Amino acid sequence: MRITLVGSRHFGVTTLNMLREHHVTLVRVVVHDGEDRLAAAARAAGIEVVVQADPKVVTAAEIAPGTELIVTAHSHARVSKEALAVAKLGGIGYHPSLLPRHRGIAAVEWTIKEGDPIAGGSIYHLADRMDAGAIAAQDWVFVKKGETARELWERALAPLGLRLLGEVIDYGKVNGSLPAKAQDEQFATKAPNLSPGKH
Repeated sequence: MRITLVGSRHFGVTTLNMLREHHVTLVRVVVHDGEDRLAAAARAAGIEVVVQADPKVVTAAEIAPGTELIVTAHSHARVSKEALAVAKLGGIGYHPSLLPRHRGIAAVEWTIKEGDPIAGGSIYHLADRMDAGAIAAQDWVFVKKGETARELWERALAPLGLRLLGEVIDYGKVNGSLPAKAQDEQFATKAPNLSPGKH
């Protein structure tokens, strides 16, 4: 399977490493910042790196020709409809909540703020609306009492995301398609940034 990875930072790098272990062909890495650690890791692995012209949107021209699946990992850019159309299977991303709960940039922070006893992760199909595409895979974890958002992410949600992404990609390699179950809008909640001005 030929994959273009769109992402940044530590989770982008760990996703890159996981994809390489799953014997897919990483044809390109797309980043919003050429100095990002994901860009450095991709270059070190001999993978082509493209820097987005607009940090908020990924265009069709930025997706590698022949891409079968776009995977996002810690990307705050919207992958355009045209970009998704370039890839045979479209695109998927990981969201650290049980979608449709906590849609938005601060899902883990809102999980803690709301006192949720259970958190989770969702692999979802990239769509026009942020975090609103069909679900390809989902699983849950307990939240420890007194745990911070960062602790919950590092202990449970980041590893869960890597595992679920790997499972969905393996499914796609075998079946030539991806699971897709519509989100139930009646349970949708928003998780806007709690500290404006910061990502």
